[in-house]
Amino acid sequence: MKINDALWGVLLMALGAAVLLAVRGYPNLSGQPVGPALFPSLIAVGLCAGGALLVWQGWRDRAQGPWLEWEDWVHSPRHTKALVALLGMVVFYILVSDTLGFLITAWVMMMTLFRSLQVAWGRSLLWAVVATVVVHFAFYKLLRVPLPWGVLTPLAW
Repeated sequence: MKINDALWGVLLMALGAAVLLAVRGYPNLSGQPVGPALFPSLIAVGLCAGGALLVWQGWRDRAQGPWLEWEDWVHSPRHTKALVALLGMVVFYILVSDTLGFLITAWVMMMTLFRSLQVAWGRSLLWAVVATVVVHFAFYKLLRVPLPWGVLTPLAW
């Protein structure tokens, strides 16, 4: 889907404004010229400035094409199926990851996504296991993100 830059610009400006509103309530540190709101405020101002530039460019180029145009892949059943599978897997993770645990949930997700993209069963199985183990290692061991163990809690390492 092609969306005119002006619409993305409005979205970025709204995000920047939301950040600016949120950091207004951050407390100031006594004796410090800089508080915890400085860096989020700078990023928010950058988002607003970038958004304003996109709005200007999109408004200037509005005659060259429609504001919103669907790409060819939207009409492809294979690609639509893969998109629905992806969105469904996000919802699936949210609903069952605490119960099943990360390892089982991620493996099911990867298998479903690979199969929706018509990857062969053997390759799907191999890469689903590899991807699940690598992501688990990276987040659980290296980054120390507490991933749910679910039914595998007795086997947690």
